[in-house]
Amino acid sequence: MASTSFILRVGLRAIKAGHTIVWGFFVGCIIAIWVFAWRGDDRGAALAIGIVSIEVAILALNGLHCPLTAIASRYTDDRRANFDIYLPVWLAARTKVIFGSLYAGGIILTLARWAWAGQS
Repeated sequence: MASTSFILRVGLRAIKAGHTIVWGFFVGCIIAIWVFAWRGDDRGAALAIGIVSIEVAILALNGLHCPLTAIASRYTDDRRANFDIYLPVWLAARTKVIFGSLYAGGIILTLARWAWAGQS
């Protein structure tokens, strides 16, 4: 029984670590959209938007849940907002709203910069 518990803890920790790394990568891409757009780097902004759009599609196909959440749920009965990721509960509970808004804002800024560049 103790070995099963150990395996469950190690498995959950591995999933949480991986999920946190993936989350950080996409947050970095969302921030990069703003930086690229502000600097007028159309290709960089488009690339970052495209990368994040893949994650958005994956979330949409999974009922707005990360596939890693389903895997993590096999290891624990805990269902707090951060049971599957190393983030504070308040951030894990709001990550889609916060970073979804930043993503949408980055797209709007990119489109606005493209429009302004086309007028000059």
